[in-house]
Amino acid sequence: AAAAIASKMLVLSDGSDMMGSLRNPAGWNNLYSIRPTAEWMSENTLSLANDGEADGSAGSIIDLPYPISTVGPMARYPEDLAMFLETLLPKEQIEFDASFVTEQSLDELTLLIKRSNIGWLADWGGTLPYENGVLSHCKRMLDIFGSVGGASVEYIPDAPFPNEDLWDSWMAIRSHSISNSLREKIGCDADEVVPTLKARGAKAEAIWECERGECLTRQQLERAVETVNDWSVCADSMFQSYDFLALPSSQVYPFDASMDWPKSIAGKKMDTYHRWMNVMVPVTLLGAPCLTIPAGMGSTNRLPMGIQVFAHKGKDAQLLQLARWYYRNSVMKGTDLAV
Repeated sequence: AAAAIASKMLVLSDGSDMMGSLRNPAGWNNLYSIRPTAEWMSENTLSLANDGEADGSAGSIIDLPYPISTVGPMARYPEDLAMFLETLLPKEQIEFDASFVTEQSLDELTLLIKRSNIGWLADWGGTLPYENGVLSHCKRMLDIFGSVGGASVEYIPDAPFPNEDLWDSWMAIRSHSISNSLREKIGCDADEVVPTLKARGAKAEAIWECERGECLTRQQLERAVETVNDWSVCADSMFQSYDFLALPSSQVYPFDASMDWPKSIAGKKMDTYHRWMNVMVPVTLLGAPCLTIPAGMGSTNRLPMGIQVFAHKGKDAQLLQLARWYYRNSVMKGTDLAV
């Protein structure tokens, strides 16, 4: 979808985002996307159903406060993004008026930027490796909000929450969710999922997820959900000081299609097939609205990158206003990225 929008085959599109599927493609194609406040797109929470323990103890239902996969729009222009989001949202539950984004004057948008505090999380206290050039590329574009818009852009040197705790929580939730989802689609018992996938020639990664999901205990799932809740409390505290928090939309630049996934980044081996997308996990587990803005082409490799900017739940309109100011400024400076 992102390639189709960037090549002008489509004006806009929608998609789902579990681990960056709206954010990563948008950043790699100089597009805008928004992963809305998670609860807005579904009235159902995610239930982690555990069938029981090896010792015969009863199973349980463990609820997350929001879905981990969220539907949202992607477009070449922020105005299209706002109007499409209004169309996607269930109107009987969510009050969202795209005109609060599309009809704001440049002066009104600039006032919003001037009053904003943006926290730059960069490499999450040194725990996230990046391909050479990614961080400086994103920081250069993020600084536009400060140098041109008058916002306060502050580098946050320390990890706000242990990255490995978030990753372990995510691994448990994702594997369990995928395993249960495939079991429902196949229509078989839990112990038949992996043999069925193997017999049907499923991808090795899907089989690996299901094998992990089948082995998770109730205690492991409870611990994963507890981490999500702790991270939510931590983020709420951060949003007392910052209006927006920012991270790159990817840890690597676009890579050759013949490569299945990056095996290492900056000399650090990736221990799973999706570890190179670790930067997506904080937003996913938080369920917060997250905007992707294009950062343009790298100064030396001429490859595209984006920035994910997230805010407190329900601040979707403010994120879109930020995107519209960014786009209007790029047009005035003759650097429209949506070309």
